[in-house]
Amino acid sequence: MKKLVRHLIAAWFALSFIHSYGVAGEADVIEVKVDKKAAGIYDIEVTVQHSDEGWNHYADKWDVLDEKGTVLATRVLHHPHVDEQPFTRGLSGVKIVEGTATISMRAHDSVHGYGGRTVTVDLP
Repeated sequence: MKKLVRHLIAAWFALSFIHSYGVAGEADVIEVKVDKKAAGIYDIEVTVQHSDEGWNHYADKWDVLDEKGTVLATRVLHHPHVDEQPFTRGLSGVKIVEGTATISMRAHDSVHGYGGRTVTVDLP
């Protein structure tokens, strides 16, 4: 009986740890659309996939990076998208230095930070 109680307690601790860390995984960028509005000015739409669990674990932003990894712009996501997956959000008027050939988008979530799938696209 004591052995069973020890196993149950160990299982409870393990499950508590997993739940507190979050099971949703990292946020992935799955699609990007770029529209050139003027010289060096772009509108960008990014589709993110993440198993948002609520306010404690959700995709909370995505970034636009240049070829050197410099963050050019950030789109903050102000709430979880539990029932809307994947979801697409846009950012208008992103300034990108002329001559830049590609940009990359990465997503961030409130538990894991960065680390999911990024997407790199050629600028139009």
